[in-house]
Amino acid sequence: MKVLVTGANGFVGSWLIRRLLQDGHEPLGAAGPVASGTLLTESERAQVRWMPLDLTEPGSVAKVTAGPIDGVVHLAALSSVSESLRDPALAWGVNATGTARLLGALAERRAMGAADPVVLLVSSAEVYGAGEPRPRRETDPTAPCTPYAASKLGAELAGLETWRRTGLRVLIARPFPHTGPGQATRFVVPAFAERILRAKRAQTPVVKTGNLEPVRDLLDVRDVVEAYLLLLAGGTPGECYNVASGEGRPLEAVFRRLSELASYSAAPEPDPGFARPTDIRHLVGDPAKLRTATGWAPRITFDQTLHDVLDAQAD
Repeated sequence: MKVLVTGANGFVGSWLIRRLLQDGHEPLGAAGPVASGTLLTESERAQVRWMPLDLTEPGSVAKVTAGPIDGVVHLAALSSVSESLRDPALAWGVNATGTARLLGALAERRAMGAADPVVLLVSSAEVYGAGEPRPRRETDPTAPCTPYAASKLGAELAGLETWRRTGLRVLIARPFPHTGPGQATRFVVPAFAERILRAKRAQTPVVKTGNLEPVRDLLDVRDVVEAYLLLLAGGTPGECYNVASGEGRPLEAVFRRLSELASYSAAPEPDPGFARPTDIRHLVGDPAKLRTATGWAPRITFDQTLHDVLDAQAD
């Protein structure tokens, strides 16, 4: 199966490309000029047909979608909440308008009889916004509270409208926070790991952190890409699926467990400079719909994920 992966040189994209190769698929990697995906070996990269992609340029999108494609996993996005706060228009231009542009090009190809791919549009659990401290369901109202989350919801609307209007087989994944080896340290778990290991080397008793009160449903990226492949094969067009474990962990507990696994007793010290002004206090997902549709469940233990992140930071 030929699978177009947008954002293929990013953290999740790299793990997805690796998994597609393991299953014998033919991945087409569409990516911007900044390559953050050093996770792939030279051998793996050589097996991918790479194409440049700029979601803001119609010509670039047309070239990426020109060939025969069986499936699409749309990961490319402006994924930084802080960057979206600095430039909301950029977040909307890439995440919402860029997605609509990609879907339009794919729908045109379908109308021509050139391809009829299944399109998995990867959104974000942040579209739910603040809410009751219980697992969120796909039927819950959305209330995004950052330009990033709002633009991802805009991308969802573009996907569902395109499906209804053109028949392009679009389905939506709403992943809850995920981590793993290779993730950038601007994200919370590798940031904690890096700071704890640095404190251990320097024998510093405290580690600066942001707000540790939020509760998060944290997954391993390798489990998340498994969910994406199962949805690509067995999801229902027009439907939205949480990718979640259903288990919430306070960030303070995550920090403490990383300290234990690193064999260093560091005390967290909240620093306003690391805090997000729009932190959602409780963000946990109900995975029942995904489990019913595909049989998916997380397989990698949380401790194993933390071990692997620590090992990656130590390297």
